[in-house]
Amino acid sequence: MTDISIVIPSFNQASFLPATLDSVLGQTGVTALQVIIVDGGSTDGTLEILRSIDDPRVTWTSEPDNGQSHAINKGMCKADGRIVSWLNSDDIYCDGALRRVLDAFGARKAAQWLAGRVVVIGQDGQETRRAITRYKNRRLSRYSYRRLLRENFISQMGVFWRRSFGQTVGPLDESLMYTMDYDLWLRMGRQSDPLILDEVLSQFRLHGQSKSGAVNRSQFDEQYAVAIRYFGGDSTSRAVHRFNVEKIVWSYRLLRLLGR
Repeated sequence: MTDISIVIPSFNQASFLPATLDSVLGQTGVTALQVIIVDGGSTDGTLEILRSIDDPRVTWTSEPDNGQSHAINKGMCKADGRIVSWLNSDDIYCDGALRRVLDAFGARKAAQWLAGRVVVIGQDGQETRRAITRYKNRRLSRYSYRRLLRENFISQMGVFWRRSFGQTVGPLDESLMYTMDYDLWLRMGRQSDPLILDEVLSQFRLHGQSKSGAVNRSQFDEQYAVAIRYFGGDSTSRAVHRFNVEKIVWSYRLLRLLGR
């Protein structure tokens, strides 16, 4: 069986895809790696990059799909790794990240999913938004399900899970545009607390074309709507989450005004 499977959803990210692939295929200490690229029919040179791949660990398809969640679900259906995750085609794994993930799961047999640290980089690959990274790291180190209900502080590219666990939790909600990952964390968290790995595993690339990079109100309104599914009678968490939405939206607006 494959040790770890990584699904890479892709659409018109030819300028970033090579670096993403290099960060995955260059991982050391992983003897059985599966990489599944699911491209949505890109027209920007991505196909030329995919056709040039000569690595038996990689399979790819390029065809129209119904969005990012649909692409990821398609890829996960092909995954056979004991551990799985997805990495967007503009993000990067740090050196040795996958080995550390496998070691952590090997040492903690009861752990079903894992969340590690993530840093933010700009289009040029240089670290940025350090204050946001510190903020998320503090929240992550104090994880509880109730805190996760109140705010999404888990960065997707730092999350991995046992494939068997993911099969019990179910696929991504394809109706969601921005927060399909948050919905998945909340479903996972209802069943099992994550193993928090106090190590930087990946880099989130912030740029103008990324959905998360836009940081618009629709993104956080959708996040709030997702959280409503799980609040139950916890009216306090509902109110705190609404407050956090406003806090985050206005913080990002201030950062943009300051040119950061």
